Amino acid sequence: MSQILLFTISLLCLLYSVFILLYRYWWDQLEPFRLDWHLDKESGNSALVEKIGLEKREVGSGSLMGGLRKFSVIIPARNEADNIKTCLLSILEGDYPKDSYDITVVDDYSTDGTAAIVQELMAKYSQIRILSLEAELGSHRVNAYKKKALELAISKVEGDWIVTTDADCIVPKGWLIYFDQYIAATGKKFVAAPVRFIDQRTFLSRFQVLDFLSLQGVTAAAVGAGFLSMCNGANLCYEKKTFHAVEGFKGIDQLASGDDMLLMHKMQVHDAGSTGYLFARQSIVSTIPMPDLRSFINQRVRWASKAGRYQDWKIKAVLLLVYLWNLGLFGLLVTGFFRPEYWSWWLGFLLIKFGIEWLFMRKVARFFDQSYLLRSFLIMQPFHILYTIIAGWLGLFGTYHWKDRKVK
Repeated sequence: MSQILLFTISLLCLLYSVFILLYRYWWDQLEPFRLDWHLDKESGNSALVEKIGLEKREVGSGSLMGGLRKFSVIIPARNEADNIKTCLLSILEGDYPKDSYDITVVDDYSTDGTAAIVQELMAKYSQIRILSLEAELGSHRVNAYKKKALELAISKVEGDWIVTTDADCIVPKGWLIYFDQYIAATGKKFVAAPVRFIDQRTFLSRFQVLDFLSLQGVTAAAVGAGFLSMCNGANLCYEKKTFHAVEGFKGIDQLASGDDMLLMHKMQVHDAGSTGYLFARQSIVSTIPMPDLRSFINQRVRWASKAGRYQDWKIKAVLLLVYLWNLGLFGLLVTGFFRPEYWSWWLGFLLIKFGIEWLFMRKVARFFDQSYLLRSFLIMQPFHILYTIIAGWLGLFGTYHWKDRKVK
């Protein structure tokens, strides 16, 4: 029995190593997206002018403001009084022309001062509006409040392009400019972009940052290679017309999570090649990790809960491989308590896991300017194995609490 276990783990180790090296190769193929522009102040508008040839660039189709796309930024928010002001100000202080975007905050039954803070900012900034999900749904209970919030906002906004982020995020100054330029250069209809956690300098925080770095690295590499449909709702942009063409969240609207990856897959199926990844440091959105272990596990279970709904067999295959590989390592660890000679095997496989992942993670961490965190990478390995098993299992068969709600 033990020999079968060793053979199985060895095979999983080989397959897992091949995939990680493949992601590393795909990462190396990514070309950073760069801008070479200035605002044409002499013309009296905010038209982008390419430095090469200094010719005005017409950008795409649809409603344009000052030569640029009109973006509608949507932020679902539930009890985000501590974060919403910082998030909104980071958008408002960006470089994109003020008349070329609007911001809609959807208050998701908040019981704190979220709505009041948004209304206070509305008095100063005409770009902001607030919608109430409670006014729309009343006492009607649903499982996917965030999707309902997004659908409500999309039905009201005027922009031809939807940009989503979360209420606890901080966006860079060139955020919307990079989306505009990337869309113009590539013709993509759904654009994923990078997100990073802010290191709070605690063990749990750094564990989350490293784990999220790995997810973001795989996302960039896999989407860039056209292999997987992956993204994070904290930094997305998509064409409203295409959103309606795929009937929005229809078919996935009963699942609490999946407003990002499942929607991306629908758009990819609808229009192959229409999804892309904006690989640029200047597009990184920053957010805060979960403050405690319980909220961290609930967040990861929430993310894992959509795994069973993926239509892309490649995503399912990769997730299954990762889960079985970690489960095998845990099984070998348990076996070592009864047969100590297997401890050396477990340690050997653990070091292989660390080495292969480190080759990939050092490149990802450099891009996100968080290389210093790799000093903790080896220490985190055993905890990561256990967390992967627990979160994966509960994501498929358990329930979780999110935003003070129990979710199936």
